[in-house]
Amino acid sequence: MESIPTGIDSIIYFRVMSKPTKVTIQDIARFAGVGVGTVSRVLNGHPNVSPETEANVRKAIEALGYRPVVAAQTLRTRRSNVIGFITDEIATSPHAGQIIRGAQEAAWKGGKILLLVNTQWDPELEQAAVETMIDRQVDGLIYATMYHRPVTPPEIMRQIPSVLLDCFTEDASLPSVVPDEFNGGYEATKLLIERGHQRIGFINNTDPIPAQRLRMKGYCAALESYDLPFDEALVVERKSEPKGGYDGMMVLLDLPDPPSAVFCFNDRMAMGAYDAIRQRGFRIPQDIAVIGFDNQELIAANLYPGLTTMQLPHYEMGIWAVEYLLSMLETSEKDDFKQECSPPQVQLKCPLVLRDSV
Repeated sequence: MESIPTGIDSIIYFRVMSKPTKVTIQDIARFAGVGVGTVSRVLNGHPNVSPETEANVRKAIEALGYRPVVAAQTLRTRRSNVIGFITDEIATSPHAGQIIRGAQEAAWKGGKILLLVNTQWDPELEQAAVETMIDRQVDGLIYATMYHRPVTPPEIMRQIPSVLLDCFTEDASLPSVVPDEFNGGYEATKLLIERGHQRIGFINNTDPIPAQRLRMKGYCAALESYDLPFDEALVVERKSEPKGGYDGMMVLLDLPDPPSAVFCFNDRMAMGAYDAIRQRGFRIPQDIAVIGFDNQELIAANLYPGLTTMQLPHYEMGIWAVEYLLSMLETSEKDDFKQECSPPQVQLKCPLVLRDSV
């Protein structure tokens, strides 16, 4: 009777001769030539295993196609290796998908996966999603919004490590990461000034959101830094859409002394401003320079000339949120989870993307 080989050499025999079956740690131990306890230590990352033995066990795990039972692992380690990601509409937006990409890459690097729910602004769905994720024992939660704004997230989120992404609470009671809107407005205006422009228009949004207020403050601060007077006639507010940009630009062009450059609240408004400038027979950037905000590449990179703009740090915010959450999880492994007394409120820089409109 043929003897069944043991050790790592037996793996080929096992895979060829055996019928497909569920692989157990006993199988791994048998074919790696070690004890079950050793396999368990390797699976749980225990340090008291020699490199040679660990390599042997991992070869057996890979060759046998072993997959640990997640439910059992969760009970043993109190970790599901899943991060809940709740958002209003980022998952269905063509503009903010980099948030998810950054978060997903950082999660995967940290040995986690994202469980994403897009609530479409439905508060009942949002509450139900958070509760379900906590019931399913996600390790932590990221609460993300489509645009930078204050929020009141479900109170139940405070039971586990949670991070706010592109939003914040008024009392700064949860860690958050948002764009540095003020510096973005400052840098956009500064660029135009340093390119020789002294009359700079600003087509702002009408919505009372942090970006509207802070980009305006950045615009004013840059003028002041270069001793340029603020002229309220050079600031107009319209809806943040192409028509708003078009209408706002027309108002600026009708001034007795129109601007030689314009800073638009976002790229959609800049697209409308382009149309108004051309309709009046002016050239970009020879007659009027234009800078936008957001770096919505479907717009900015495809306008002619290409639109210079400030990029929202969506990708970087996604990475920061997950990495900070992972650091919270490491801390909570040592002690029962408690909310931080002074959680960080981080603002990430909006990089300048230079194209040909300035």
